Amino acid sequence: MCGIVGIAGSYEGKENILRDSCRKIAYRGPDSQGVWLSQEGQIGFGHVRLAIQDLSVQGHQPMASADQRFMMVFNGEIYNHLELRAQLEQSAQAPAWRGHSDTETLLACFCAWGIAQTLKKAIGMFAIAVWDQQEKKLTLARDRFGEKPLYYGFTRQGLVFASELKAMMDVPGFEKTLNRDAVTLLLRHNYIPAPHSIFQDVFKLPPGTWLSLSEQDWQNRRKPEPQVYWSAYETARQQPKVHYESDDAAIDALAGVLSRSIQSQLISDVELGAFLSGGTDSSLIVALMQQQSAQAVKTFSIGFHEKKYNEAEYARSIAQHLGTDHTELYVSANDGLALVQSLPAMYDEPFADSSQIPMALVTKMASQSVTVALSGDAGDELFGGYSRYQRAASWWDRREKTVPLVRSLVASAAGKLAPGFGGNKKDKLQKLQEVLRATDAVDFYRQFVSYWKDPSSVVLGGRELATAFSLAPIGSFLETMMIVDTVSYLPDDILVKVDRAAMACSLETRVPLLDPHMFEFAWGLEDKYRVRDGQNKWLLKQLLYRLVPRSLLDRPKKGFSVPMGEWLRGPLKDWASDLLDPVRLRKQGLLDVAQIHERWQQHQAQQFDWSPHLWGVLMLQAWMDHYDIQG
Repeated sequence: MCGIVGIAGSYEGKENILRDSCRKIAYRGPDSQGVWLSQEGQIGFGHVRLAIQDLSVQGHQPMASADQRFMMVFNGEIYNHLELRAQLEQSAQAPAWRGHSDTETLLACFCAWGIAQTLKKAIGMFAIAVWDQQEKKLTLARDRFGEKPLYYGFTRQGLVFASELKAMMDVPGFEKTLNRDAVTLLLRHNYIPAPHSIFQDVFKLPPGTWLSLSEQDWQNRRKPEPQVYWSAYETARQQPKVHYESDDAAIDALAGVLSRSIQSQLISDVELGAFLSGGTDSSLIVALMQQQSAQAVKTFSIGFHEKKYNEAEYARSIAQHLGTDHTELYVSANDGLALVQSLPAMYDEPFADSSQIPMALVTKMASQSVTVALSGDAGDELFGGYSRYQRAASWWDRREKTVPLVRSLVASAAGKLAPGFGGNKKDKLQKLQEVLRATDAVDFYRQFVSYWKDPSSVVLGGRELATAFSLAPIGSFLETMMIVDTVSYLPDDILVKVDRAAMACSLETRVPLLDPHMFEFAWGLEDKYRVRDGQNKWLLKQLLYRLVPRSLLDRPKKGFSVPMGEWLRGPLKDWASDLLDPVRLRKQGLLDVAQIHERWQQHQAQQFDWSPHLWGVLMLQAWMDHYDIQG
């Protein structure tokens, strides 16, 4: 796990620029730092390394291919790189290996098969920049699901790219011009979906794509369209359903594919552990890890003193049953308050999933004992696990049973009545109007999971840009929700949350459920294996019941959340009140003061819990303060 930066164009003092950018993300790779400039001087790479495979200097980056054609910086892990090496050796295309790093493997594959074919063969998480000295082309690439981040954009001098925005902000010519359209998306989703970013002329490379740029491209500030080498949406849409002779056969199949994924992700030259929340996904990952380990797996949990949010006691019971080496940390409101001040620097683009707080705390705790941690993320997206899926399905069924004329009349009435109410009633009427007027299942789900229902009315001069919510529905309504979350919420919220929190304390995280074979298996399932008799993630749970007693598992899911509503009325109230001060907001000229002030007042009066909506605004304001960004 590492951090990468790069520039291309007419920058003065490229080496100093790159070294300064590397220092800003040194926590992503504290073990070593490297800089490379092309002979012509038009392009340069910087790299900070967290050594996981091949801890020797043979794994140092930037790294050149054996024939010197390709130069690369790479952030991530290629789990099947030993298999790729074997393929090269069998076809007599392997170089004389210098070490055993996956970086060297990738470069040899580029020489043998080309970049596009290598990306299709590689299984892992990665953000890559490759300079082809022969073709004079720069290629940027990102893994299938977006586990590793990659930003790129243009300045007056040329191109700049990096793992994180803070590495780009002080590059000469970089204009920190706020993208009001992205702010509008932030208030709807509490994250900014790819390919958009908080800055104008800066983009996120979408998952599963690569981008090739020539000197003419960066000289003319021309942005070619990213090329798709793998698509979660198309893979899901085209995946044939598999018929299993029995439920046990389906459970066995899951056990096989998930165990193989976990085994491939245990490759490491440093110590590994796992997060254990006590929920289905993390418990299953840990149980299968422990099956493959001769030693007690190190596991880590976060607990809360507020009982309705606390799952640490369940995690502890599961850890005891599995025999793991377990560590837990209880979080207080004061812990949250202390951490809030550092969130803008950690998530250097406005990001407002409040579970970023416990995530930052559990990764910091884990980093004191291990360098790599496996997580159970993606189980909800692949196996229909979110509780909102059942709520949304109930609304959708009722909507579909209502004739179009009645839907139109009720939506119109709700729209007319909403302005006459405040708080909860107004929000519910607006939500009713929107879901009734939705054009299809995707648009319906977008309305259902939105925070601010009309964010363009909150952001002055803002409009909404196209996102994954413009995709066509596929399969069942459940599958439509799952795939939309897989291509938007998963990469732009869940994986961002984990990557930034973990990298801030130099911890690598891995997600076994995001192996492409695992994804294909999950999308080959019929809905009855996802939800059955009101139980979501049915198949995952059946496998887990073979490994952990039901008595330790069967309980309502609490989620990885914090009591933000209470905190904003208590220990975080003064901090939030300053950021939401109407005088400040009016002077800033970015947001509609009346709407924000109304919700803040209603929240303080306990008329309604507006904490998710307010948290998006607060994270935006805190970020603008930290980086001195003007509206």
